[in-house]
Amino acid sequence: MSNYARVTGVSEVELVTEEKPTTLPPGAVEVAITYCGVCATDTHNYTSGGKVPPAVFGHEWTGTIARVAEDVTTVEVGQRVVACVGPACGACAMCVGGHSEHCDLAFAEANGVDPHAPVHGGFAESVVVQARRVLPLPDQVDDVAAALVEPTAVTFHAVRRTAQELGALVVVQGAGPIGLLAAQHARHAGAGHVLVIEPNPERRAAAEALGFTDVREPGEATQEHLLALTDGRGADVLYECTGAAALLQPSAELVRRGGTLSLLGFPMTDSTVSYGDWQVRELRVVSSLAYLHEDFVGAVRSIADGSVAVAGLHTGTIGLSELAATMDELDSGRTSHAKVLVDPRR
Repeated sequence: MSNYARVTGVSEVELVTEEKPTTLPPGAVEVAITYCGVCATDTHNYTSGGKVPPAVFGHEWTGTIARVAEDVTTVEVGQRVVACVGPACGACAMCVGGHSEHCDLAFAEANGVDPHAPVHGGFAESVVVQARRVLPLPDQVDDVAAALVEPTAVTFHAVRRTAQELGALVVVQGAGPIGLLAAQHARHAGAGHVLVIEPNPERRAAAEALGFTDVREPGEATQEHLLALTDGRGADVLYECTGAAALLQPSAELVRRGGTLSLLGFPMTDSTVSYGDWQVRELRVVSSLAYLHEDFVGAVRSIADGSVAVAGLHTGTIGLSELAATMDELDSGRTSHAKVLVDPRR
């Protein structure tokens, strides 16, 4: 038997006990979950009553291979793995058309709607997925760090898509987990200067603890500081990591003419922007969602070699029975947590 959590209504979660299948489908593995991170998508799903696919509720998981189907040869029982999306399939319309970086199958896996998507996510004691959906972990990445690979892959993908130039003056808007990871990737990618903008003093302190020396509150003084740094030009690249719809146009106005606005945060409402302003200044706008298989490979390597530090983002560990209360706290806007991990063994 195995327990998992699912959303049953607006701000309602129930624990379900299911019987494990006696045999695994072809190509599948069973993973015993060690940790599963809680992210904003999970909180939105909880408060909206289940608006995202069930497999996405708990998608930042890591664990150990408990069983493998007879035809699986890529991983073995006892290996530590992290959830990922599979490599480009080579057979979908996008792959056949030469656009494997937008493989339909990998995109469906990232969004929990592929043909083999499990009926629940990683807020569980175990989960059954296709073997292509797991990535073995090196010993240098411990279990807590492994639970943070998924958001690291999200930001790795975004910075890679942005094609930030060496020496760029970079602004990171928001110092939550996504902003802190994006800032580290930007630094690792050769940024000449990184300015982090964040209203929350605890998050500003977290950015400073990661070695960022130019961390400021939003406001007119910070805008003047940016203009002074750039002789009045503005940022070469701005990573918008808050997802606050009202910040989209103000963020764009911090970017120099011909610079890049990179969108990571996902707004839940429509945004109002000045298209004419963007056109006149020839802004380059890059959006990103989720990741590719190679982003997970890069994320694991960046954690293993110390280029990106994730341990400091972990601020609490709970059991499955505490999930609803934690979701309420995270949704309140009055939490000091950055990244909470669920340990289903507690």
